[in-house]
Order: sequence, then structure tokens, then C-alpha cells
Amino acid sequence: MPSFLSLIALFLTLGAVLWTEPAWAEPCAMRELPGGVVEEVIDGDTARLADGREIRFVGIQAPKLPLGRKGFMPWPLAEEARAAAAELMLGKDVALRVDGRSVDRHGRVLAHLFVGEEKIWVQRALVEQGWARVYSFADNYGCTLELLEVEGEARRALRGIWAHPFYAVRSADDLKKLEGLTGSFQLIEGEVIDVSYVKSKLYMNFAHNWRRDFTVTITKRDLRRFGPGKPVPDMLAALKGGVIRVRGWLRDRNGPEIVLTHPEQIEVLMLPGAPPALPQTEEDEPGE
Repeated sequence: MPSFLSLIALFLTLGAVLWTEPAWAEPCAMRELPGGVVEEVIDGDTARLADGREIRFVGIQAPKLPLGRKGFMPWPLAEEARAAAAELMLGKDVALRVDGRSVDRHGRVLAHLFVGEEKIWVQRALVEQGWARVYSFADNYGCTLELLEVEGEARRALRGIWAHPFYAVRSADDLKKLEGLTGSFQLIEGEVIDVSYVKSKLYMNFAHNWRRDFTVTITKRDLRRFGPGKPVPDMLAALKGGVIRVRGWLRDRNGPEIVLTHPEQIEVLMLPGAPPALPQTEEDEPGE
């Protein structure tokens, strides 16, 4: 049984308690790339600089536009997200910072952007306004914790995309039928019923019928990123009985499944055995 201190460390590590900074503060240690002037905003998370470089705003995912893809249906509020990004940066100087991989397979620069003399952090501003979700990778996850905190605030306030049912956080209990969700990026939360390691994969089950209900899967190759403990890392074993939120692309494999590759895809909502937090009211606040 994990100690209280180890569970608190787990809680902090996975982002349930996060430190926030002003939107214009540089959030974490990154290396600098040459900046430039934003000549075109392609969509809510992509822009082109005057020197021709295409910049993918790493760490976030805005609603998608077709952008020439045949048969692709635009996601709801995609034009509004692009307009918000354009208002923030079109025609302005931006500084570029990178934390992980700096170029994707399409040749786009993967960077955090900071606008103007105030160095307004573009990713944080778009998430704060509700025009993007947090979207990290195993080789590019820097600054995720700061963005998760801001995303939570925007979601609770129903800003931007969070007022639209397309982007709703879904309950693991409601995924028994995929209903067209296969292949979509989802935020899903629920109680972890079991954590097990079978045939070089870790499975986190959210119900007892693993052939039908929602499951999170992590391959043996990726488990090393989740800390010590074999075959099940301690931080994942400690989640059994807790309530978590995961994010990723939903697929159909013995029921709905999301494959995780790194810890930043998990948010701990309630530790095993902990009572649910009561909402604070004005009467609960201490007097001056």
C-alpha cells in the first residue's frame, strides 16, 4: 500500500495540483529558435511566418479545418479558433521556444510562441480563452502542467469549445457504444477498477467487462516513462480505486481504448480511498 507521502507526490506529479503563472511569463526552461513575423494563420494551432516556416503550436490542439483533405469534416468552432489565433498574432513579431522535438514529419516547426514585447504565451492564451485543448507527446511534453491548469479553468467556465457538446469530457461508463467516436481525440474520466500487466502491456480497466468497456493501454516500451516498479510502475499501481482523467485518440479494440505513452496524459481527480472534495462556497471562505 503506497504511503500517504508517495500518493501526494503522485498527485503532484500527474498534475492534480498545479502551479500557475501569468499568461505572459515564460513557463519553463526552453531553448530559443529564430523568431519572425506571422504572415498567415492557417488554423487555430498553425501559422506561417514571413520567411516561409510553418509553425505548429506544440502542446495544444485547436479544432481542425479540412485544409485540403478530401472528405474531412471541419470540427465545430474551427473557424472561431482560427480567428482567435489570428487576432492574437497575425502581422506581429513572435519569439519561438522549443522544449522537445523541434520539427515534425511534415517539416513544420514545433514551438511555443511568444507575441510582442509583452511575450504573451500564445498556447496559454488560446487555452485560457477556450479555443484549444492540451495535447502533448512523449517527445514533446514540456509546459503541459501549466496548460492543464488553465484548461481546467476554461472548461469550468464553459469558454469557447467547452460550451459545445463535441468537446465534452466523457465518462468511461458512457462509452459502451462508441457512437461514432472511434478515431477522435477525447478526454475521458472514471474510476480505475483494475491495473494489470498482460503479455507486455499494461491495462487500466474502468469496468469489469474488459472486452466491452473502456480500457487504457500502455506498451512495455512506454512504461519506463511512468517511473520505477516492475512490471507495473508504482505510480500506476497506486491509481487502482482512484478517479482519473485521460486524454488521447479513441480506438475500438475489445471496446473503446486509449493508448497512453507518457504521464502527462493522466490527471488524478481523486486518490484511492479519498472522499470527494466539496465545492467551496462564499460562506466557506475564511474572514479577513
